[in-house]
Amino acid sequence: MLKTIILLTATPHQQHALSVLLMAHNPALSFRKALRLEDLAAIEPAVWRNARLVAFTTGVIVPQAMLEALGHGAYNFHPGPPDYPGWAPANFAIYDGAPRFGATMHVMAAKVDSGPIVSVESFVVPDNISVRELEQIAYVRLGHLFWRKAREIACEPGPLPTLPIGWSGTKSTRQMYRDYCELPANIGAAELKRRIRAFDDDFRGIPLTITLHGLRFHLNGVMGRQAEPPPHVDAPSLAAFEMRA
Repeated sequence: MLKTIILLTATPHQQHALSVLLMAHNPALSFRKALRLEDLAAIEPAVWRNARLVAFTTGVIVPQAMLEALGHGAYNFHPGPPDYPGWAPANFAIYDGAPRFGATMHVMAAKVDSGPIVSVESFVVPDNISVRELEQIAYVRLGHLFWRKAREIACEPGPLPTLPIGWSGTKSTRQMYRDYCELPANIGAAELKRRIRAFDDDFRGIPLTITLHGLRFHLNGVMGRQAEPPPHVDAPSLAAFEMRA
């Protein structure tokens, strides 16, 4: 019998909002809430046997042993479409110039973003949108996706139906993100502009960086001041960088 929903989220505010919505469908539910893997590990084994895990915009990777201990499965809400699995999907979609983006609900598996897909929200990417704006739209769609599936999550004890579609594309990682932020010294103007638009994002704490003549420079807010380097310069202008000691 489904008794407990374990909510694994990025913030306590998300936990409150999601639990209120689920309780509207099933007032008998109890909740355990987690922000970190340590919080999950602190939940008693007896709880897991009658619980369902719901993860929402979290970077926590749940071990296979925990997934197997759940009596009613585990579902993740991923802030990207099935063709952008992995870390920071909006950044990579902006870099690729993707025409569409979205949000995905899927069964959790030990391998990140690989389980069967339960539901998808999709939308056309507006022209000239920023990474932050794309993430905001995806988050709204993710919330709508949760709202649509809340009754099933709260009331259906068995496995939720899945769609006949699979994951595709390259699964992005934090290291891939770092690699794109390492600018080659001979980078061309078009590629520099493309990387600035996609990865000049202080939210993730990984700055665009270039090494010239043994000195390492971090990009310093060039997006707002200069859309692209001067036409007569192939490499980034040093005026756009702040050298770190």
